[in-house]
Amino acid sequence: MSITGIVLAGGKGRRMGGADKGLVDFLGHPMIGHVINRIAPQVDEVLVNANREIERYKTFGHRVIQDEIADFAGPLAGLHKGMLEAKHPYILTVPCDSPLLPANLAMRLMNGLIERDADIAVARTGMQTHPVFCLCRRSLLPGLQAFLDKGERKMADWISTLDSIDISFTDHSQAFTNINTLEELRWLEQAA
Repeated sequence: MSITGIVLAGGKGRRMGGADKGLVDFLGHPMIGHVINRIAPQVDEVLVNANREIERYKTFGHRVIQDEIADFAGPLAGLHKGMLEAKHPYILTVPCDSPLLPANLAMRLMNGLIERDADIAVARTGMQTHPVFCLCRRSLLPGLQAFLDKGERKMADWISTLDSIDISFTDHSQAFTNINTLEELRWLEQAA
């Protein structure tokens, strides 16, 4: 199954003092570098969704795409742009601030999606779902466009309109820790 992976790095980084989180160092290297290294072997194409520091993101060797929706509209805007640009029928999204992604993320999400013939497969640890760690069909683009046109912006709200399946990654719970503050960064570096 052909997959386009989208690394979502288009946020404002408010809780990190406005820093572009993908470019913040984790264990001596920018977080997005760790994410790309983990996700690239799992997909057929990597796109980086960023809305600032475009030239720096280009140095990681993948196409950089910017939201079509203005004002840092969130992960759904990054997914939307990725669907417009993707070369493959399946789309995997991951955030730029989770440097410990599982090496089998795409495979496990795809297996669940195909087995259930669902629209979208979402990672879950314990009772918590992680909406930005998802694999969906590119054919959902028209519905996503309509959802965004209504002014909606929340990933979980969009997913709730779809035939979705949660895939347990409780065996990799630390992998879904996303880093929003410097304290969380230091904690995860020590844990890693």
